[in-house]
Amino acid sequence: MPGRFCANLLIVPKIAAMSNQPTVTDIFKQALEIRKTNPSGTYADVRSQLLNQFGGGAFPETAYLTIPEYDNIVPEEDWTAGLPVIYRGIQNEDWNDVVQGIIISLEQVENFPKQSAREDDPVKEWRDRGKSIAEAEEKVLEKWMPDELMAMAKRSVSK
Repeated sequence: MPGRFCANLLIVPKIAAMSNQPTVTDIFKQALEIRKTNPSGTYADVRSQLLNQFGGGAFPETAYLTIPEYDNIVPEEDWTAGLPVIYRGIQNEDWNDVVQGIIISLEQVENFPKQSAREDDPVKEWRDRGKSIAEAEEKVLEKWMPDELMAMAKRSVSK
């Protein structure tokens, strides 16, 4: 039992330190919050506030190197653009790199929809997978679906 007690004493400080340790998601959400409270502010302002708030503290764990998904707004390669810079910052224990990576991803999430519409925008027809198979689907239905069953299906869809 004494050995077990000592082992638990070694674990407790690690758990306590982890509770004060921000995740990359926490920092990104804070950046979004800063932009929401001051939409006319610059990215330099966001950068400065993030460095003031998180700089000097514990670095995020690389095991949790992620930000919330924005696939419906921005392609994945854009909203994750800052993650390698964040990773480098964590490895080198450099808050400037960590925050710079957050700013890169934030810029992509904010600017992509302004420049080319959201990814889930109906105007972006390439996202409509049904469109590409509609003609083939129609041929199959005409060939194999009896007329009365087709009429019944069309009536149920129109309701």
